[in-house]
Amino acid sequence: MNPLKNLFKQTFIYGLATVLPRMLSFLLLPLYTDVMQTDAYGELSVIFAWFAIFNVILAYGMETAFFRFYNGQDNRKKVVSTALLSILGTTLLFVALTLIFQGSIAEWADKKKEYIGYAIFILALDALVIIPFAWLRANQKAMRYAAIKLLNVAINLGLNFLFLWVLPRLASGASVSWYQPDYEIDYIFIAMLAASTVTFFLMSGHYFRRKLVFDKDIWRRMLQYAGPVLVAGLAFTINEVFDRILLERLLPPEVAESQVGMYSACYKLALFMTLFATAFRLGIEPFFFSHYKTENPQRTYAQITNYFVILGSIILLGVVVFSDVLKVMFISNPDYWEAMDIVPLIVLASFFLGVYHNLSVWYKVTDRTKFGAYISMIGAVLTIVINIALIPYFGYMASATATLVAYGSMMFLSFFFGSMYYPIPYNFRKIVFYMGLSILFSMLSFYVFDRNIWVGSFLFLLFLGLVYRMENERLRKIVLKK
Repeated sequence: MNPLKNLFKQTFIYGLATVLPRMLSFLLLPLYTDVMQTDAYGELSVIFAWFAIFNVILAYGMETAFFRFYNGQDNRKKVVSTALLSILGTTLLFVALTLIFQGSIAEWADKKKEYIGYAIFILALDALVIIPFAWLRANQKAMRYAAIKLLNVAINLGLNFLFLWVLPRLASGASVSWYQPDYEIDYIFIAMLAASTVTFFLMSGHYFRRKLVFDKDIWRRMLQYAGPVLVAGLAFTINEVFDRILLERLLPPEVAESQVGMYSACYKLALFMTLFATAFRLGIEPFFFSHYKTENPQRTYAQITNYFVILGSIILLGVVVFSDVLKVMFISNPDYWEAMDIVPLIVLASFFLGVYHNLSVWYKVTDRTKFGAYISMIGAVLTIVINIALIPYFGYMASATATLVAYGSMMFLSFFFGSMYYPIPYNFRKIVFYMGLSILFSMLSFYVFDRNIWVGSFLFLLFLGLVYRMENERLRKIVLKK
């Protein structure tokens, strides 16, 4: 099969399986903003920010290292078992230490002790399935991967709906002793824990049905490869979620959690871009490693980036133009709408991040992952510095600006270093044209014409017409070529 066509097929399947779990928070947004005040949703958003950070720590780059060594190692069974035992050992150590200091952690974070307990076990269960899911991706078992991911979403979504919408209505008409009102965050964690438990049960065969052998040499080399990936992952996570933590800490206590809640809710409207970029990355990462030894892979990488920019430009303009429609659909409580001004900045920042992921192929296939760590650290430093300097004066607009500056800087730095170490013949005229025109139309629609839906729709249709005219023949060749 044509490699590009196969890539798009894999991207669709993995995208469906990975976008929907990430889409879960977006699907639940109308429910959360309906039943929770802005301050309660802000507290939940801060906890989720810590979740994201510890997810990266508990994975410590082993997923990417697994792909690298699984495709380049003769004894794949040892790679699998070594990675499994590594994650198992570190996860058990994490559980033991955090349970011992659970009370102290709760006091430092100013959160309920029960929340910390839920978080410990959810994080542990999610860490234990990292390598089993990576194995499914590496062996192109996309349907099983998708089925389990979608089941996780269904359980989580169903239990959230039961706890936050069905039971409160049943309890309002009768005395239901076992239902507790104002217990929303606890119920959300219970739903997450149930979904993670079922997922681990379905994937546990990788631990119990295979002979596990720990190879110290492979483990040492995997850790060397994974180290920079961990640093890069932490830096990415800081760019993505640390602003919520800083907003809570730096704004006046009486408004902090409410501001975080409004910011986090409107931030979710950029999730369309984030999900597209995530699905694309999941499709291209195994593709990059499996094709980097083929003849002239740079040409294929350039084509992939071109099409990512085209699709990303359409999504950027679409989300910005129809942001007022989306806010009514997904954020039912007008109390949250105050932060809508961040939407164009966050969507564009997510677009820059997606382009960065496409450009990052050069350091992954050349084993220069330390550059990924360096670039990500620069982005993280920019995020922290801008937030700390400007949050007291501009609030969440400072956080949105910091995100845009960080991801934009990372994109340009990756291109600069990639052109030195692994030149790829990108079509810059096309990339700049689509990206620049999409940004221009977005700014005109949102700021100059004050989100006028008719003007925005005209600009969106005009952009789609230009894309169709310029790309129709090329896309047909990809689809029809065997």
